[in-house]
Amino acid sequence: MTTIKQKQLWKYLFLLGPFFTAAGLTTGLVADSWGVVPLVLLITGITICVLWVAWQSQRSQWWKQRSTQAGANALVATLAVLVIVGLINFLSTRYQLRADLTDTQLFTLSSQSQELVRKLNQPLKIWVFDVTQNPQDRELLENYRRQSAKFQFEYVDPQGRPGLAEKFGVKDYGEVYLESGNKRQLVQSVNVNERLSEIKLTNKLQQLYSDRTAKVYFLQGHGEHPITSGEGGMAQAVQGLSDKNYTAAPLNLTNNLKVPDDADVVIVAGPKKGLFDAEVTALQDYLNRGGNVLLMVDPNTNPNLSSLLQQWGVSLDDRLAVDVSGAGVGLGPAAPIITNYGQHPITQDFGNGISFYRLARPLQITPVPGVQSTPLLQTKAYPDSWAEGDLQSEKLEFNPDKDLKGPLTLGVALSKKIAAKPAVTPSPTTSPTPQNQVSPTTSPTTPSLASPTPSPTTSPTPQNQASPITSATTSPTPQIQASPTSLPTTLTTPPTQASPTPTEASPTEQTATESRLVVIGNSDFATDNIFQQQLNGDVFLNSVTWLSQQDQQPLSIRPKEPKNRRITISAAQANLLTLSALIILPFIGFISAAVIWWKRR
Repeated sequence: MTTIKQKQLWKYLFLLGPFFTAAGLTTGLVADSWGVVPLVLLITGITICVLWVAWQSQRSQWWKQRSTQAGANALVATLAVLVIVGLINFLSTRYQLRADLTDTQLFTLSSQSQELVRKLNQPLKIWVFDVTQNPQDRELLENYRRQSAKFQFEYVDPQGRPGLAEKFGVKDYGEVYLESGNKRQLVQSVNVNERLSEIKLTNKLQQLYSDRTAKVYFLQGHGEHPITSGEGGMAQAVQGLSDKNYTAAPLNLTNNLKVPDDADVVIVAGPKKGLFDAEVTALQDYLNRGGNVLLMVDPNTNPNLSSLLQQWGVSLDDRLAVDVSGAGVGLGPAAPIITNYGQHPITQDFGNGISFYRLARPLQITPVPGVQSTPLLQTKAYPDSWAEGDLQSEKLEFNPDKDLKGPLTLGVALSKKIAAKPAVTPSPTTSPTPQNQVSPTTSPTTPSLASPTPSPTTSPTPQNQASPITSATTSPTPQIQASPTSLPTTLTTPPTQASPTPTEASPTEQTATESRLVVIGNSDFATDNIFQQQLNGDVFLNSVTWLSQQDQQPLSIRPKEPKNRRITISAAQANLLTLSALIILPFIGFISAAVIWWKRR
């Protein structure tokens, strides 16, 4: 009888354990404060539950049972899995590791964008004034934010925050603004058809921290490509330069035979006629004083630039570059496809990307002392590529007597140091004054200052004029009052005193600038419609960026587009695939299952 009562007592005590535990948790969570009462209830409930478990285990020895051991193993394994999963989630949140497995790295920022964001020297914020948050745009902004804690972004409803919208001058939904300090700039307007662009955003970031706008001049007057839209125009190239904070303007050297001093780069894009010798001399003078020139010369043209190029070790080959490997993509053998690029800042990020050049001429490079040259564009090796010498032949085949085996160089980047002229420091007395020399008009007044009898030596002779080594501080009065016999000695001063002659700067004070030149045997690649295909536009923009010698500015960013992997099939092939998926494959599976069932039966 006593044993039954004890069992009932322990049973009731055990019920108090879960009750106190639940009461403590409820009190603490509801009150949002873990004071004395919730903690006492919680500790009491847990203590009662532990004592009851210990008493039951001592009484029945249940931990020695096989079922208990199996259950304990399963419980420990489950807890271990939960702990491991929790740790993995914690580490993935704290330390992110992303892998972009797409072929063209669609979801990864370019190296130029990453470098620019990591070097931000002050906080920057992107404001997207739109109601809906496009996942693609948000993912791009998240990629930027992962590069630096100074980059932030926020989506704003213009109607919900009209004051902020008025501050930025928002006119419509979808406008994206960039703000850093007191600087604000419109990036672009996004909509259903146009999403946020990495190219535009990175260019605006660069413009925000750029202190100056580079000036690019396009030489005109010799049949070059116009910088406006139209057939053969370069409007897209000019727009690309504008997006990178460049200002483009035409240049006609026949009006003024000197390249403007504010020219950062001069572009000669496909001249069809030869330049005047005076114009070539103007370009040479511009390069000699540290200028930068981009020459794009087409085949079958003579721009009269041989004398200029010879100084840099470049000669234009009159043959035509042929590439028979590109026939499969419809470009034809006269449009070389380039996938081999030199190790140069212009092409260092191109990898195995494609650029093509319709009707290109090879370049011959000769080493010149003081000139550093790096081939940029090289065709495939023979027999895929060669330089065709017989341009009248309808059949393209290699002729050892006239043709040149590939690989061919279609573009080259050159640079050389230009020593600055010695600095000239003029003396305060460099220009002669009436006090420093005796002119014929001063001889009548000489008796009043000197002896009553004027001497014949007072006439302007080399002795009476200020010598180049005369001291700058010598007073002219003693020289005029001196006697004729002492005049030569009074005018002559020791050469150790300060001299007004120009003084050359020491070698350490002389500065040196770099002159840069890029020569490409084709100009068609930078014209409208072709400019945006493959890497053609990047070759042009990167060349101008490198030539402008703005080393802090990132080079052009290639647009990332998914490759078209669609399978083109006929109607009969589509019907066959439909029948296979709906009838043939299920029928084969049914027959296989029936055979297996029959054998096991």
